Amino acid sequence: SVAWPSHPILAGGQHVVVVGGGDTASDCVGTAFRQGAVRVTQLDIRPQPPEKEDKLSVWPYWATKMRTSSSQAEGAEREFQVATLEFIGEEGQLTGVKCCEVDDKRKPIAGTEFVIRADLAFIAIGFAGPAAAGVAKELDGEMKIATDSRRSRNVEANDRDYRTSVDRLYAAGDVRRGQSLVVWAIREGRQAARSIDEALMGSSVLPR
Repeated sequence: SVAWPSHPILAGGQHVVVVGGGDTASDCVGTAFRQGAVRVTQLDIRPQPPEKEDKLSVWPYWATKMRTSSSQAEGAEREFQVATLEFIGEEGQLTGVKCCEVDDKRKPIAGTEFVIRADLAFIAIGFAGPAAAGVAKELDGEMKIATDSRRSRNVEANDRDYRTSVDRLYAAGDVRRGQSLVVWAIREGRQAARSIDEALMGSSVLPR
């Protein structure tokens, strides 16, 4: 096993790979450039969007088009329809990321594997629902799970006290509402903490 480094993780002079195509990934790209990265590669499993959006073909859903953030415009190499297969390293040090192309269903295409040099890798992918193992598996049949419009399986809990269908089990944030903004996770976490405190102590002075 390799110990977690005690020194700050900085991108200066490094080859950086960012896995993900959203706002957080873009922030990682920008931060890497701010710190002086030699090269930044961003991997997105989704197809490359068209240069011009076609609102009629996708209505009522949000129409996508190719967008370049200010951080990406600084020189990030963007790879689309690419999946991450393996992180390669030597003696506890990352040396590369093994990838492959994927089809329209995000299934790996045989024979398309390639390796990108990487000294640092940041994973900035969306939340796809609670892990099927662990608590969710142990309480299968007791804990109510709902599938939302994005096919994310979320734990059912009301938004008043965040109680689930299992006694003394609470759920808040992305695990309850699906992938969303961090401000929602903070808000629901605080409210759930107050609800738990009230259940244990009879009252609470925690902020709501």
